[in-house]
Amino acid sequence: MVRWYHLILSAYGFWLPNDPRGSWSDFVGAWELLKFGGPTTVTTKRSYAHDPHDRSLRFQAKNSLKYPPVRFNDQQRQAIAQGFGHAIIDGSYHIHACCIGHDHAHLVVARHERSIEAISKHLKSKSSMALRSSICHPLAAYAKNNSIPTPWAEGCWSVFISDFEHLSQAVDYVRRHPAKEGLPPQNWDFTIPIPV
Repeated sequence: MVRWYHLILSAYGFWLPNDPRGSWSDFVGAWELLKFGGPTTVTTKRSYAHDPHDRSLRFQAKNSLKYPPVRFNDQQRQAIAQGFGHAIIDGSYHIHACCIGHDHAHLVVARHERSIEAISKHLKSKSSMALRSSICHPLAAYAKNNSIPTPWAEGCWSVFISDFEHLSQAVDYVRRHPAKEGLPPQNWDFTIPIPV
């Protein structure tokens, strides 16, 4: 039985639907990307991040996007955390770990009456509003008719967690992740200890 989720929210341009390493997508919706190939659908939940691949092809595809790939700075990470905090209060979510990196975020989320996909949308919506109200939205320069493109990729990626050993490993991974990106440790007020 699923009791928790390791949720990953990707920024716009972080992992493309035709990434040479594989993706969870079953279609490529942007004509600009389709010239680099169709979807590279995978069927397992293992990480493909460090698989060998054609890096130049991946960067060419990213350079053809409608907007530049989003990279969050310190001010933006703070705004995102503020938005996450609002969503967590609104939804009464239990978050056991969270890190916000340069181009994606990791959260360990307890199972809830809402689906993990609905929780993901809520977190992204509130964080986008916080970026806008903090006047640090990474795609503000591309606003049209007072509408700013979302800084987040469509959908989410989640790993099901059903036991305490896996939960502890996921929390530890998320807590250690900022160091992998050269960021200081992150301790957000909205996280709560894992149950004993």
